[in-house]
Amino acid sequence: MYGLDALELARLQFAFTVSFHIIFPALTIGLASYLAVLEALWIRTRRAAYMAVFNFWKKIFAIVFGMGVVSGIVLSYQFGTNWSVFSDKTGPILGPLMGYEVLTAFFLEAGFLGVMLFGMDRVGRGLHLFATIMVAFGTLLSAFWILAANSWMQTPAGHSVNEVGQFVPEDWLAVIFNPSFPYRLVHMTLAAYLTTAFIVGGIGAWHLLRDGPRNEPARLMFSMAMWMAVVVAPLQIFVGDLHGLNTFEHQPAKIAALEGHFESEAGAPFHIVGLPDMAAEKTRYAVSIPKIGSLLLTHDPNGIVPGLKQWPPEDRPNAPLIFWSFRIMVGLGFLMAGLGLLALWQRYRGRLYTSPLVLRFAVLMAPSGLIAVLAGWITTESGRQPYTVYGLLRTSESVSPIDAPAVGSSLLAFILVYSAVFGAGAFYGLRLMLKRPELFEPDLPRNEPTRAAGITPGPAQEIKGVTLHGH
Repeated sequence: MYGLDALELARLQFAFTVSFHIIFPALTIGLASYLAVLEALWIRTRRAAYMAVFNFWKKIFAIVFGMGVVSGIVLSYQFGTNWSVFSDKTGPILGPLMGYEVLTAFFLEAGFLGVMLFGMDRVGRGLHLFATIMVAFGTLLSAFWILAANSWMQTPAGHSVNEVGQFVPEDWLAVIFNPSFPYRLVHMTLAAYLTTAFIVGGIGAWHLLRDGPRNEPARLMFSMAMWMAVVVAPLQIFVGDLHGLNTFEHQPAKIAALEGHFESEAGAPFHIVGLPDMAAEKTRYAVSIPKIGSLLLTHDPNGIVPGLKQWPPEDRPNAPLIFWSFRIMVGLGFLMAGLGLLALWQRYRGRLYTSPLVLRFAVLMAPSGLIAVLAGWITTESGRQPYTVYGLLRTSESVSPIDAPAVGSSLLAFILVYSAVFGAGAFYGLRLMLKRPELFEPDLPRNEPTRAAGITPGPAQEIKGVTLHGH
């Protein structure tokens, strides 16, 4: 199909479906924690705006959670249809890890989700907050198990290979807490929080531009998001550097590719931009800073950085792809930190909610977290190639014995169905986001919609006269 063989189509199909899926866990992890914080603050302060924002984003969380579940199920089926050899060889390790994710995280989320969405007027405040916290904890626990499995594929440890070529666990603690796992878990969790913060902040800024600074829920969204940007974006840059050093130690070919280094050298430069050429084995049109590559990777400006020529051509990752995906991710990270600092300065000047520059910048940056997450996963997964289990099991040895037309047909079906289903879900979610948040935002439909806030609002003219609070 289109000149592609079964392996290439299977890789393309998995890349397509996982790219759709990854944005939903990133949002559910961040939104669930955000909802727990909002509800706890409301219980403590009784400030109506906290519950208004809680109800506003709770509806969106429900949609995102549902789409995440559906898109995740599709991925697991592909292990059997397109990657059966991989499933057979890694099943003794990855099977239990995926099972633990379902039995702990997913059951926890599903068990308390109904209480969180519909139980505000049916259970006490303490129990409802507990349910919200359990949903948030479940999303983090899900990330724990999924990233443990993925990290083992990147830096395998704690296993042996049996007589039929299967990877079998010898030390479960070493399998789970493999060398790259702590860095990936923290990096992904912070990425989820930043993704959520910039979507929340961008939506809050949109409503402030449209309605003016008197919209208190919009002010609350924007203020909390900018505090998150100030704190978490610089922390993410620091964690990303630690993650890069870990990758340099365990996957040096990936680092050589994303840095665009073909020659091993001391005092290696950092290529800001360039066009890596795999055939010519050089990075063309490079704009570089001398010695910074070595300084970042070895903490020595004269340190030795290996180049891609150190590995045979068949063992090299796709340098042009991950060179640019890495730079997109890093560039967006610095823009996030920049927006956080700019917002902090305007907050100090008392113009946080009225500065057109900050508000428009925030609206523009709203999807930046999603783009950065996608770019990061492209860097991570493409940089592992040509292996599914790094250094031990090649991708070409992992694919099912299937024909290209079969994979191509299912890929086309996925594209059509995903475009319709998730397109409709995204459209509806965006409509909810662009709907003006009200100070007494109604809960999900029920008989007594205002009891969620614990407040009975008066007539419209009284609501408009509520004193606005700063945050």
